[in-house]
Amino acid sequence: QVQLVESGGGLVQAGGSLRLSCAASGRTFSNYAMGWFRQAPGKEREFVAAFSWTGDSTYYADSVKGRFTISRDNAKNMVYLQMNSLKPEDTAVYYCALRRYAGGAYSASHYDYWGQGTQVTVSS
Repeated sequence: QVQLVESGGGLVQAGGSLRLSCAASGRTFSNYAMGWFRQAPGKEREFVAAFSWTGDSTYYADSVKGRFTISRDNAKNMVYLQMNSLKPEDTAVYYCALRRYAGGAYSASHYDYWGQGTQVTVSS
């Protein structure tokens, strides 16, 4: 089993920044890729950012492009999401996730393991 634990969420004013962290532990895989998703109340879970299968590229939702940055520290088994210029519409529970196979970076259904989520609230 893989355990993913997010942290770093909180309440921030519009225009502010937060850095989310995701700690991975447990079973390891030789090949995998990580991503971030979010879910606002009453809405479906949506893609935010992810690494490509080869790890040399990153993908972002149009709504966060230029404001959010996904990064990682393989030595520490950590993945991060730096969120700048936050907007009220960024308010959601943010989840990190791991996929074991190539493809499907943008689709929640292609991810095999999920964290419990961390709440991000942006006030106007």
